[in-house]
Amino acid sequence: MIQAPEHIKSIKQYIPGKPIEELERELGITGSVKLASNENPLGPSPLALKAIRKALQGINRYPDGTCYYLKNALSQRLNVNPDEILFGNGSNEIIELAVRTFLGPADEAIMAHPSFAVYSMIVQAGGGKNIVVPLKDWRHDLGVMTSCMTEKTKIIFIANPNNPTGTINTRAEMDAFMKRVPQDVLVIVDEAYYEYVTSPEYPESMRYFREGRDILILRTFSKIYGLAGLRIGYGIGRADLITDMNRVRQPFNVNSIAQQAALAALSDEKHIVKAKKINEKGKAYIYKGLKAMKLNYIPTEANFIYIVLENGNAFELYEKLLNQGVIVRPMGAQALRVTIGLPRENKRFIETLKQIQNVK
Repeated sequence: MIQAPEHIKSIKQYIPGKPIEELERELGITGSVKLASNENPLGPSPLALKAIRKALQGINRYPDGTCYYLKNALSQRLNVNPDEILFGNGSNEIIELAVRTFLGPADEAIMAHPSFAVYSMIVQAGGGKNIVVPLKDWRHDLGVMTSCMTEKTKIIFIANPNNPTGTINTRAEMDAFMKRVPQDVLVIVDEAYYEYVTSPEYPESMRYFREGRDILILRTFSKIYGLAGLRIGYGIGRADLITDMNRVRQPFNVNSIAQQAALAALSDEKHIVKAKKINEKGKAYIYKGLKAMKLNYIPTEANFIYIVLENGNAFELYEKLLNQGVIVRPMGAQALRVTIGLPRENKRFIETLKQIQNVK
């Protein structure tokens, strides 16, 4: 009987949540709110929805394998060459392509913890070795990460803003970090939430790219653009890096509906502005509610908030919220992550949490 190798068997499987409809059926509740997956509660742009309906007429055809129109539109917006952009089935696929391309068996990848769990899963699946560095003050400890580099280091992952904490590393910190990283180590900067950032200290990663560094910048249409269900993201890197990643990319990896929706979404600046305003107002509201309950949280630069529970009852609190129809994400025993939703969803979360905490 065939068996998967041990490095595959030992991967901690990602377990997605059940559909809301199934949870409601099991728990006997209705009208639940999902604040667990960092989705844009506003939904996609009306222009994207219109493009989706039009694209449905052509789904008997294979999609454009080069994402030609979307790539050219994005290259003009970013002021980069089209051959410096790579699209994937979500930015997750770009991570997988990078690992398959640049990381061999027994090579090392450095990443923070807690951070995006997919990094370590993909590296381990590829036979690589994860070097995990704990966060310091809830942010990437870039100094320790560089001190962990060896001749086997091929990739360093930086989530900025970080998921699940919502924190950023500053421009000064990233400048110092990039000076210490040798040119033959690929720095993957995951900027899935960069459109939500308001801090003036946020680094401009495109500058490192324009300097010709070994850097791959990841962005996505899943978050502020509201297209999570279509799975489309992209990477920006030197043309030679993108060419090598294209060697292992599957043909037609981005479906035609996703391409047309993303192209339309790019043109709707008003929708992005509206989504950011809703996020900032929701952030302030949730901060105020958490302070009233004397619950600790980490100030965020993203569309979610990391709540720290010193008494270690995160799973218990998660279950209590779930049974009241409020779905959040437990992050171990001592933390919850809650997505910033629409005003009514944020109010539902805070009011339910107050009820559970016996706070008036």
